[in-house]
Amino acid sequence: MRTPPLTATWCSSQGRVIVVGNDRRKASGTAQWLCGLGWHASAAGNAAEAMHFFSRETCDACVIDASVAAHSVASLVASLRATSPSSGIVMVAVSRASIALVRDRLDLGFDAVVTTRGRGDDFVRAIQKACGNRLSRGSAQEALPLLSNTLLGSHRAIEQVLDVVSRISHTTATVLISGESGTGKSLVAREIHKLSRRRRGRFVEVACGSLSESLLESELFGHVAGAFTGATVNRDGKFLQADGGTIFLDEIATASPSMQVKLLRVLQDLHFEPVGGGHTHAVDARIILATHENLEQRVAAGTFRADLFWRINVITIEMPALRNRASDIPLLATHFLTAAIEKAGRHVKGFTTSAMNALLSHEWPGNVRELEHAVERAVFLGRGSVIDICDLPPGVAVGSAVLGAAPRDQLRVSLKSAMAQPERQLIIDALDRHGWRRDAAARSLGINRTTLYKKVKRLGMNLAALEPNLEPNLEPNS
Repeated sequence: MRTPPLTATWCSSQGRVIVVGNDRRKASGTAQWLCGLGWHASAAGNAAEAMHFFSRETCDACVIDASVAAHSVASLVASLRATSPSSGIVMVAVSRASIALVRDRLDLGFDAVVTTRGRGDDFVRAIQKACGNRLSRGSAQEALPLLSNTLLGSHRAIEQVLDVVSRISHTTATVLISGESGTGKSLVAREIHKLSRRRRGRFVEVACGSLSESLLESELFGHVAGAFTGATVNRDGKFLQADGGTIFLDEIATASPSMQVKLLRVLQDLHFEPVGGGHTHAVDARIILATHENLEQRVAAGTFRADLFWRINVITIEMPALRNRASDIPLLATHFLTAAIEKAGRHVKGFTTSAMNALLSHEWPGNVRELEHAVERAVFLGRGSVIDICDLPPGVAVGSAVLGAAPRDQLRVSLKSAMAQPERQLIIDALDRHGWRRDAAARSLGINRTTLYKKVKRLGMNLAALEPNLEPNLEPNS
């Protein structure tokens, strides 16, 4: 479904509130009702739109209707906590049993819960309670070091990573970060440095896999003039540059056997000599390493030194693949969308339902980095006010045509029915953009009204049943 612009009504305010629900008209009605009571309220028709709001504005409280899908609520809460940690969160549902079910399933800490069948005063008190919790959280957090919002996600796997990062940052322990390419190993290393007592020192990164053995040795330890052809002056190496800070050795598994011997000595006592020199340097640097390979298997195969492995295997952090934390995709996509909009200088409101389904269905072999590039491409090449499936890279769009919106482990569909799903969604999106006027929707799709009706009939679509109800919505205390 097309993401419409935010509906906001400005007034003499008790606080800023964003109301999120799958029914935009109902959310707008609730926001207007709150404005009548003196709140500064806005409405969002889906989670992606609300997350875009959080990237631009702050709020005192966020009211989330229980009709919003569970995974969207998780991403929504994570986005709000990342951009505005002190904001209060209110969950609204038809019964307290349904609230408990959502809360238990997501393991989220809502500040207040309320039912739509309760009195209006209960609804307002829930928001006031959330705002009160916001104030107490804000004062408590001022004295605590906070993780930056470069590492986003609410999935349990990424929360475990962030927990380890927060606990070991102030130590001097060597850290080994493993995981597939594109999962964010460099971001974790930088986060550890920023939270450590060495944050005023330099963070020095070395891509070990991009250099030959001779160049890597000179890069790490430096060289003196005359050490080799072209070495006309003395040059400090990365270890010396990282003195008082942190050195990050990426793709350590690519180091040759002889380089592994030299690294073992340096990691043991942080003493080394530059290439061609006789003077020994001593440095004080935190060492973080990363690899996308299984080092234990490399040790068993005899291609990686066992003594070096046990020297660097002090604290290990395993970065989860994006396909294993798909619930974080909406949050990450919205975050990358905001960044890409700033680069491109375009106004893009969000993602269509078909585009988000495509992102959720893709396997992401390139992980978070691939998702970031896919969103950037869509922003730079897209022409519409929202990102649609046709704006995504071909591999992502084609994959979604086969997968549709179903979970991967439940796919038991024919190719014909799988290919029909994107066509249905494109028709629904076009109708929604044009207020369900058939002629206008047909023109936007590049076909005439008759062809549209033929496609609708062939796809077995009942437009009368799909068209949203235009009846006015009741207030939340009705």
